Amino acid sequence: MTRSDDLLNELKINRRGAAPKKKRYWPWIVGVLLAVLAAFFLLRGGKPVEIETVNPRSAAESGPASVLDASGYVTARRIATVSSKITGKVQSVYIEEGQRVKEGEILARLDPLDAEAQREVAASQLASSQSQLAEAQAQLALAKSNYSRNRELAAKQLVSRQALDTAKAELDTRAARLASVQKQVALAVDQKDVAQLGVDNTIIRAPFDGVIIAKAAQPGEMISPISGGGGSIRTGIGTLVDMDSLEVQVDVNEAYIGRVNPDMPVEAVLNAYPDWKIPGSVIAIIPTADRSKATVKVRVALDSKDPRIVPDMGVRVSFLDKNDAGKPLTGFWIPNSSVITDGDGKFVFLVVDGKAKRTAVTVAESNDSESRIDKGIGKGDSLVAAPGKELQDGARVASKADAAK
Repeated sequence: MTRSDDLLNELKINRRGAAPKKKRYWPWIVGVLLAVLAAFFLLRGGKPVEIETVNPRSAAESGPASVLDASGYVTARRIATVSSKITGKVQSVYIEEGQRVKEGEILARLDPLDAEAQREVAASQLASSQSQLAEAQAQLALAKSNYSRNRELAAKQLVSRQALDTAKAELDTRAARLASVQKQVALAVDQKDVAQLGVDNTIIRAPFDGVIIAKAAQPGEMISPISGGGGSIRTGIGTLVDMDSLEVQVDVNEAYIGRVNPDMPVEAVLNAYPDWKIPGSVIAIIPTADRSKATVKVRVALDSKDPRIVPDMGVRVSFLDKNDAGKPLTGFWIPNSSVITDGDGKFVFLVVDGKAKRTAVTVAESNDSESRIDKGIGKGDSLVAAPGKELQDGARVASKADAAK
């Protein structure tokens, strides 16, 4: 047998021999799937859900119960743009923002040159009229004396009747002249007073006690009480606010305006001082509604007069029940985000021993940011601030701060 025959024999397929064994892969596939599932459940059960926690705030420490909460701003009932009574150029300004002034205090001066010139002219006219008055009085006295003498002589028939009539006519003329000059003097006095008033009007004074909140003019600028504010002409030198006239105006939704009444006690909290609670009362409900916002304005008086309260500050007002005013609240305040509502009612998640515990609660009242819980939580409890849909009862939890360590 040749070598080529041997090679052909090696290439032949032995169909009568035993079939080769098939490799079985499915046990390996099942094993891998089981390992993946085990790892998935292990990781799911082992890794805690990251959360943020909050602690309930005692409602008793927050004050009496409110029937309604609303937001508004501090406003001044007495505010004025201080201006002059005449048009003129500002000579001096004595005010700055934040300065306290008294009623009648000089705030600024206008250039008095024109006004003083008019006063001098009026004074000269008065002096001239007074000289004419003295002359007329002297002439009248002479005419009276002449008439008396002629009357005595006429009685003795020492002068003619014509001479007596002439003396009488002269007396009447001098009397009329005196009356005319007296009117001229009175007019000159009035003109001088008006001219003096013009000089006085160059001095701008504070109309009432208050605080300057804006300075609007500088020396050299023109000021006019009738200017529209355009161009280089100012309408005033500054803005004055009576700080004793401050109050709060709040916009109350018209759907809840029925809960508000005049003289109703309130508690105001300034946005700038959230821990400062200011008592007050309702002054009036303004009888008109804002169609665009569906709100009604309510005026509120503050019992406290404090320099920290300034116009246009944001403020939150809680309207209190007259019967419950002064009574402490029960329960605890928590963020609205902590409360979840479903078909079974309202509940929260407490954090107990590192696990989330679903707990039913009773909500007594709510506002825009918080809810007051009467039942279900207690002092010292730790709550999930904003539970997500993935959080379940009994799930392991950890605060984000701890997880980041």
